[in-house]
Amino acid sequence: MSMTPHSRDPSAKRWLILAVISSALFLIVIDMTVLYTALPTLTHALNANASQKLWIVNAYALVVSGLLLGTGTLGDRLGHRKLFIAGLVVFGVASLCAAFSPTPAFLIAARALLAVGAAMMMPATLSIIRLTFLDERERAMAIGIWAAVASGGAAFGPVLGGLLLEHFWWGSVFLINVPIVMVALIAAFTLIPPGAGNPARQWDLPGSLQAMTGLIGLAYAIKELGKQDPSLASAAVAFVLGVTFIALFVRRQRASLDPMLDFRIFRAPGFTPAVAAALVAAATLIGMELVFSQWLQLVQGMSPLQAGFFILPLPLASFVAGPVAGHLLPRIGSQRLLFWALLVSGLGMGGYALVYEAAVLAQVAALGVLGAGIGATMTAASSTIMHSAPPERAGMAASVEEVSYELGGAIGVTVMGSLLSAIYTAAMAAAPAGATPAVARDSLDEALIVAEKMGGPEGEALVALAKAAFDRGFVAVLAVAAAMLIATAFVVAIKAARAIQSGVPTSSR
Repeated sequence: MSMTPHSRDPSAKRWLILAVISSALFLIVIDMTVLYTALPTLTHALNANASQKLWIVNAYALVVSGLLLGTGTLGDRLGHRKLFIAGLVVFGVASLCAAFSPTPAFLIAARALLAVGAAMMMPATLSIIRLTFLDERERAMAIGIWAAVASGGAAFGPVLGGLLLEHFWWGSVFLINVPIVMVALIAAFTLIPPGAGNPARQWDLPGSLQAMTGLIGLAYAIKELGKQDPSLASAAVAFVLGVTFIALFVRRQRASLDPMLDFRIFRAPGFTPAVAAALVAAATLIGMELVFSQWLQLVQGMSPLQAGFFILPLPLASFVAGPVAGHLLPRIGSQRLLFWALLVSGLGMGGYALVYEAAVLAQVAALGVLGAGIGATMTAASSTIMHSAPPERAGMAASVEEVSYELGGAIGVTVMGSLLSAIYTAAMAAAPAGATPAVARDSLDEALIVAEKMGGPEGEALVALAKAAFDRGFVAVLAVAAAMLIATAFVVAIKAARAIQSGVPTSSR
């Protein structure tokens, strides 16, 4: 993509461009979690059944993850500014449709259209940074800010949803996107320099469809296994379908003279460890937040809004750590920063497992350490991935990073949710015979409903037993997440050491 003189302008314009794309990214990640607090209200208002409720939540993530590889390459061909602006328009229209949805089916379709707009914008955000910030140190800082928004923004979704539902109807969680999109559109037209793209860069439509079908199949299988009562047949069919189409995609790309995804990029120093770090960071963060929000509401008795505010130290620390890590990155190198960031994240996660019943200040400190580590991890991983690709393949590299984030989140929800459910059920089943009705062994929500109907000392005993079982599962999730982060940190360190010994230079940026 050819750059105009604006990209070399020493003025503050490039930082204003960063503000524009960060605001769009914030909308994208907010929409992943804003329904956590709005879902009970909107499903009641639309009279949605259990299956429709599931698709209202999942349609967004499934479509985004399936389209990312194709839209990243399309941005390389058409120009990332064009795709970013088009994505804003689609996102704004879809937000209006979602806000005023008359039926569950209409809302599901609107959520899918939102995902199309998000998938058009996401690779473009990182690519525009890669092409706008030519100075290495400034680029590292800009990517740090991007990573802070990506890793910290999703945690603000439940807070924003709770705040809006305190005063407005459920559609406000979508309608709030519209004025922000309008301002971002004007700013994008004004500030972001036009790029010619690379018309010679082929956009492989069959390959895009193969990648989309494969990733959606795998993501659906993961999400199905994470359900309380999964359909193993549906999960197996989705998994086989996903693996088949991914295999077809890989075969097609390796045979292509101009592949949509050039697998040689995975040989670049530090690229594969960075992708693994992004995936693990997303998996542990999103999986932990899912379980953590349930624990705060069901065990601690907080409202959705109170739970959202209690989690705030995590995203706030991530917002601070991202730019700081970007500033330090050129000095200490991405591999070293990845190791320490993952290690700090693991220590923060494990630390919270030790202090989750302690004073609030100790809990805030542990959440802050975790958020800082995750923010720094995403900065180092994103920077390494983007530096591994030439400018004309920036969209491809950005897509790989964001697919890692999306799949990591899906894996995290499944693994952590399933672990919590298994330990809770086992703890309840181990209770004395007759102490726990069968329905109360499925989930804490159902146990609390049963206990309310029972009343008296028996109901109180069931509540205490169920909350203790949930506590066990919660601690186990924190411990497993901490182990994943720390293990990944040492894998990154070992890979870097082997690369040095073999004479391959690791990325210092």
